[in-house]
Amino acid sequence: MSKARILIIEDDEDIREGVKVLLESEDYDVLEAADGRQGLTLLDDSCDLVILDVMMPGISGIDTCREIRRRHSVVPILFLSAKSQEADKTLGLLSGGDDYLAKPFSYGELTARVKALLRRYRQYQGRGGDDFTSENNCVVRGDFKLDLTAGTVTVAGHRVDLTDTEYGILRLLAEYPGTVHSARQIYERVWGEPYDHSVNGTLMVHISRLRNKIERDPKNPQLVRTVWGRGYRFE
Repeated sequence: MSKARILIIEDDEDIREGVKVLLESEDYDVLEAADGRQGLTLLDDSCDLVILDVMMPGISGIDTCREIRRRHSVVPILFLSAKSQEADKTLGLLSGGDDYLAKPFSYGELTARVKALLRRYRQYQGRGGDDFTSENNCVVRGDFKLDLTAGTVTVAGHRVDLTDTEYGILRLLAEYPGTVHSARQIYERVWGEPYDHSVNGTLMVHISRLRNKIERDPKNPQLVRTVWGRGYRFE
């Protein structure tokens, strides 16, 4: 397997260099950028992960993330930020980030997040999967169609680009329509990490982003339903 390529976009040189040295010691191929404009210039299809600072001069990390999603919709994005409030984390995830790590952070925690995101990315790059069974290997609800073989989603005939996290959640729920999956089950299956209650907000943001892409009326979802006090199910 070829080395994973990681793009670091961070204006603090000490942090950027420290993260670069750490990742290279883990045998990753690392690109670095000091601001959002340079990062967007370096971004291409060879990137497997972007590590992105929130507060940067010029283009903010939030706007850089939005532009990355516009150009390259599926690459995982890990935010780094000195802002640790829940509202800041939610804003980062809603802009298209997959995970959010508050500064200061330990190198062990950073490495664990990187490995988890790359594992998920590689798991869903091929999408589909032999462990799914459905008639014609598709799940169809009205004008919604999830093709489990191709790993594609269309709504009203138009392809919908999902991040690997969003696709992982949808795929898990759609495999067992009508079955309620708890937050713990979804997080541990999709993220591949131990669950604790602090991640509920993260899961809710990803569910919200998924609904915004596949539901006719995201405020009144008909596909991904909330079962209060229990979890989520696909109808």
